Amino acid sequence: MRKIADVLRLDAAGLSGRRISASLGIGRSCVGDYLDRAKAAGLSWPLPDGIDETALERRLFPQVSLKGRQFAQPDWAVVHGELKRPGVTLSLLWEEYRGRHPDGYGYSAFCEHYGVWSARLSPVMRQRHTAGERMFVDYSGARMALTDPATGAEHPVEIFIAVLGASNYTYAEASWSQNLADWIASHTRAFTAFGAASALIVSDNLKSGVIRACFYEPEINRSYADMAAHYGAAILPARPYKPRDKAKVEAAVLLVQRWILARLRNRRFFTLEELNAAIAEEVARLNARVSRHLGASRQQIFEAIERPAMSALPSTAYVHADWRRTSAGPDYHVRLEEHHYSIPYELIRQQLWARLTASTVEIFRAGKRMACHRRAAPGDTGYTTLKEHMPASHRRHAEVTPQALRDQASQVGAATGLLVDAILRERPHPEQGFRSCLGILRLERSHGRERLEAACDRALKINARTLSSVNSILQNRLDGRSPDSPPEAPPITHANIRGPRFFH
Repeated sequence: MRKIADVLRLDAAGLSGRRISASLGIGRSCVGDYLDRAKAAGLSWPLPDGIDETALERRLFPQVSLKGRQFAQPDWAVVHGELKRPGVTLSLLWEEYRGRHPDGYGYSAFCEHYGVWSARLSPVMRQRHTAGERMFVDYSGARMALTDPATGAEHPVEIFIAVLGASNYTYAEASWSQNLADWIASHTRAFTAFGAASALIVSDNLKSGVIRACFYEPEINRSYADMAAHYGAAILPARPYKPRDKAKVEAAVLLVQRWILARLRNRRFFTLEELNAAIAEEVARLNARVSRHLGASRQQIFEAIERPAMSALPSTAYVHADWRRTSAGPDYHVRLEEHHYSIPYELIRQQLWARLTASTVEIFRAGKRMACHRRAAPGDTGYTTLKEHMPASHRRHAEVTPQALRDQASQVGAATGLLVDAILRERPHPEQGFRSCLGILRLERSHGRERLEAACDRALKINARTLSSVNSILQNRLDGRSPDSPPEAPPITHANIRGPRFFH
């Protein structure tokens, strides 16, 4: 109204419509419309005394009375419920309404009357939730307790709550804690109870699920994100310190506290299963209550609207896994819970991800699985090493065992096998004889199997159990002669050679 008064004032001052439009920042057509309305109402500048903004609005924009004309009233509760279906808009619902009632409300009036009706649902801004799109999750601030039957001591337990956006269908259960394993397990049981999965999970910035709360880029715990991906869902944390982002679950927490926890306050429970059975009965009763405003229960809306729009559950249940950043040292092993697991030696000192389930340990690099091991028992500080993860030189060394040497020697011949076995048994520790045995076996490459077997046979007879002795026999071609055979040539006689008499 102040701008309209300015239009009248500037027009009385002789300014053109173009200049009035530029001065006040309004369109030229609006300037002309305001002047026409003022002329029709018999108003000019200066305005008569007693004309305030309210009176000026009534004079320039008189309301058209619709008395005497009755319009068919839509069922606004049905309209509200239909808007929760994917792709349904007020424009579509208005067209269907006019199809049934050609003389009904126009589109603007239809939207205005729906806005007045929906405003009675809540005095704050309402978020429109498409069916099957969002599941809101949180813990109740109020906790319950289990009683130890032996001592009578009470152990507090947490109350997990999940609610679907379109139908307000609610799930609640008790869990031992708010740690990651319980947090994820509660989600999986909620999906199982719903029989389907939502597209989004709206959570609080609980440390178990959100590593770093951020307005723009929150960092989600990888195990939590892994669970959501298994069900085809995405995680959308609420903004920090913005509880209205998850108003649905905040309201559900209040309902659970008033309609469930309050009803169970005087009962004693001794096991978690017993408590959850009682909670499930009260949750079923809560979901079956008919809303006086909508004329339907949460269960009915869920079955009619929400469940058909949700995704089917995967064929296999989610297996909880912990994800941890790690890296391998020069010994190509990663340390997880005091145990060491091998990885391919090419990944030394690279950043890796380890996925730990109850029975397996998997190592990933850039999203590709590089190693898989059976998980060691708690407290085991040993090593789990796969041969294929080792360099070729390390693999050859690791494959050298007393039994492997004996088997390889037996393949050459019985005498070779006996000689290798004698060398290994004579050493204080078998590994001290590994190099001698390997050296003897390697002589097969240059002298052949038959000569090596004959040389080992001669070495056993003369009790020469060393690599140098076997090599000397082969070099001097003594492997074909018996130790007791006479020399091939007569002894040399010479004045400078001392005979056996010299030593006696």
